Amino acid sequence: MKRAKLQVLSIVLLLVFSTACKKSASGSSETGASPAANPPAATEPSPAPASASTPATAPAPVAPATPPPPFSAAQKLGMFAYAKNNQSSDQQLRDEYDCYTSVEQQTGIDPEAGPPSGPSAADIQAAQQQAAANAPEAQGGRLRGAARGALGGAALGAITGNAGRGAAVGATVGTVRGGRMQRAANEQSKEQAAQSAGAQMQQQANQAKAAYDKQMATFKRGFSACMDAREYSVK
Repeated sequence: MKRAKLQVLSIVLLLVFSTACKKSASGSSETGASPAANPPAATEPSPAPASASTPATAPAPVAPATPPPPFSAAQKLGMFAYAKNNQSSDQQLRDEYDCYTSVEQQTGIDPEAGPPSGPSAADIQAAQQQAAANAPEAQGGRLRGAARGALGGAALGAITGNAGRGAAVGATVGTVRGGRMQRAANEQSKEQAAQSAGAQMQQQANQAKAAYDKQMATFKRGFSACMDAREYSVK
C-alpha cells in the first residue's frame, strides 16, 4: 500500500517537473526572440566640439598697398631726399607725401600759396600821386613876401628920397618872391610825401616777403625732421 502511494507521488512529481520545464523553455524562447524582432535604433555620433585654440573665423584679407603719389614732395619744396636704408622709390614718395601733409596740418602753413607779390610800378605811382595830393601846403607866402619886400623897398626909397615908391616896388618884388618860395615849399612837400608813400609800400612788401620766407623755413625744418625720423637724408 505504501509502495503504491510512493509510486503515485513519484508520477505526480514527474508531471509537475515536466510541466515546469516546458513553461521555462517557452518563456526563454519568447524573451530571446524579442530583441531580434525589435532591434534598438542606431544613435548618430554627436559632432566633436570645436577646439578653443583653433578659431573658426577666416583670416582677415590683407589690404592692398596704397599707390604712391604722382609727385615728389621734396622736389616741390626745392629740396633733395636720399634714402638711407635702400627704400624703394615708391616708398620714398609715400614717406615724402606723409611728412608733407603732416607738417602742413601741424603748422597751418600752406607751402603752395606762393610768395607775396610786391607792389607794381602802377601801384607805387598811384600811391605817390595820392600822397602828393594830400600833402600839406604852405599858405600866405605871397603876403609875407610883400610885407618883407615893402619894408626893404621903403628903406631903399628913403635913401633915394622916395620911401613910398621904394615901398611899393619892394612890395611887388616881395610878393613875387614870396609866391615863388611858397610854390617851391609846396613842391618839396609833395615830393617828400610821394617818396614816403613809395618807400612805405616797398617796406610793407619786404616785410611780407620776410614773413613768407620765415614760414617756409619753418615748414622745411619740420619736413626734414619728419624725413630724418624715417631714415632719409634731406638737404
